[in-house]
Amino acid sequence: MELTSREKDKLLLFTAALVAESRLARGVKLNYPEAVALISAAIVEGARDGKTVAELMEEGRHILVRDQVMEGIPEMIPNVQVEATFPDGTKLVTVHDPII
Repeated sequence: MELTSREKDKLLLFTAALVAESRLARGVKLNYPEAVALISAAIVEGARDGKTVAELMEEGRHILVRDQVMEGIPEMIPNVQVEATFPDGTKLVTVHDPII
């Protein structure tokens, strides 16, 4: 099976998001890459489901709370930017202050 670089990146993102979901389910606090992966994957999936950029920018702020991540992580992630594929093309989605 041949995958493009973009497809490989998506697979890596979703693998990291699955690890993050598993750790959250066990009560383990997420580190930086896990938190970013979980938020990013939710945005990509939301776009696939037909949500708008504005909806995803708002929903992206309610995926994680401070108690779910390691100390200092919210300050390390002032925003998350993800290129997501929408029905009308690829768009950049920016979520400001994603961990409340």
